[in-house]
Amino acid sequence: MTQKSNPLAEKSYSLALEIVKVSRFLSERKKEYILSKQLLRSGTSIGANIAEANGAISSADFSAKVSIAYKESLETKYWLRLLMDSGYLSDSKAGCLIEKADELSRIMFSVLKSTRMKKL
Repeated sequence: MTQKSNPLAEKSYSLALEIVKVSRFLSERKKEYILSKQLLRSGTSIGANIAEANGAISSADFSAKVSIAYKESLETKYWLRLLMDSGYLSDSKAGCLIEKADELSRIMFSVLKSTRMKKL
């Protein structure tokens, strides 16, 4: 059985991998542990919640998981901006990750809008 392509799941997983690498860099090279753990938690939670949404048993369950993932993407952008502005991450690296998280946010917002419109 072939699995249907899911761009949101693929993009969120890809971002999570990059976040894991950045978190490792921050803790090993920059000796920064607190903000990097916050980033790791929120940045990997996006994909985990999308994976749960894909296994949802109802449209309400699906919407709830995507909503959580959306909020985690906003939090991830916050931590990335903070790490960039405090000098722990370069503008280019943080900017690239912020763009990817922002793309996910836009996709999830669109999904939420369409799933909630179906209820009306």
